[in-house]
Amino acid sequence: MTPEHLIHNSRFTAIDFESAGATRGKSDSPVQIGLASWSASTGHTNAFVSYLHTDQPILWSAQKVHGITALDLTEAPTLIALWPEVKSRLSGAVVVAHGKGTEKRFLRAFPGHGFGPWIDTLLLARAAWPELADHSLGALCEVHGLTEEIRGLVVLRSWHDALFDAVASLVLLGHIIQTHSLLDEPLGSLLYPDTSRWHARRRA
Repeated sequence: MTPEHLIHNSRFTAIDFESAGATRGKSDSPVQIGLASWSASTGHTNAFVSYLHTDQPILWSAQKVHGITALDLTEAPTLIALWPEVKSRLSGAVVVAHGKGTEKRFLRAFPGHGFGPWIDTLLLARAAWPELADHSLGALCEVHGLTEEIRGLVVLRSWHDALFDAVASLVLLGHIIQTHSLLDEPLGSLLYPDTSRWHARRRA
């Protein structure tokens, strides 16, 4: 989609990875992927989550965060094996992540995939609410009263589950769009935000 495409006509698909944790001299490896979509017309749809096979051990420090163990990965597919699933969900969508660096790095498993444009809700939130001390996904959703909505959309899951965090980033994105009256704006308003206009709208 181009920056001129209107936000209310756009399909946003969020992606989140949980990882095994990086050890000295080795790259990190994903152990779970979550994907979900949202648009103004259809709401929240197309949730998908899967554990991912890895040959690397899950570090205790990572396991302490997300709770994923080697037992959870028994018979899990590799990320490469999920290429058709990932492609069908991300192709033609505006890709969303909170702190997109990890997600973009793990998607390098698919060279030349061409997914995008990308929206980083971490950067958007910093632009929208620069006065907040904590722009982590959980803190933002708590301070804006979004957590119960997320729990209603993703039952029996919580923070640092890949699907829960993917849906949370979409709920946060929708909240930014709503509170700053961006629904009828071009997509470029999110890709290259002019926050002076955002804050002027809020004051009005």
